[in-house]
Amino acid sequence: MSQQPERLEVWCAGEEWCALTSTATILGRKWHPVIVHRLLRDGALGFNALKEAVDGVSSKVLSDSLEDLEEHGLVNREVVSEKPFRVQYSLTERGESLDPVISAMQAWGKEHLAEPRDA
Repeated sequence: MSQQPERLEVWCAGEEWCALTSTATILGRKWHPVIVHRLLRDGALGFNALKEAVDGVSSKVLSDSLEDLEEHGLVNREVVSEKPFRVQYSLTERGESLDPVISAMQAWGKEHLAEPRDA
């Protein structure tokens, strides 16, 4: 029998909208949904491959975002080798459970957002 992962804390007390705002706080950071999307699409990736897949993110911001996603139990960080030092990132079961949310966000954007003018 698999043990359920510890539930994440909400940031408000008892209101019916607490789960929504707490989830939005985790996923609402600029690069978080893109990182989760790329890991859903591509599977486990090393740092440099993930940086390339998330076009436009700086190394510092990617590193900070991955650390935050790891703290929230959405991303696994695994040291693949010591020499040379390589790390691989993948989604946890909790992170993979975001697939319908990320897919819905992408579908909504395709339906309601216009292409950039300079595209």
